Amino acid sequence: MKKELLDIIACPQCKGKVEINANHDALLCHACQLSYAIHDNIPIMIIEEAKPLQPIKQPA
Repeated sequence: MKKELLDIIACPQCKGKVEINANHDALLCHACQLSYAIHDNIPIMIIEEAKPLQPIKQPA
């Protein structure tokens, strides 16, 4: 995904900033704890299609 697009795209739910994940296959909104999939370089920014973010496991 081009950086120019990433700079202007926002979470459709909270209108906040999103960031691309390490695999470059999803956009993450940490405020809403949602992950929006990217298919063929097209972000799917539909709230109903978003997946909840998995919590980061803390070491015991």
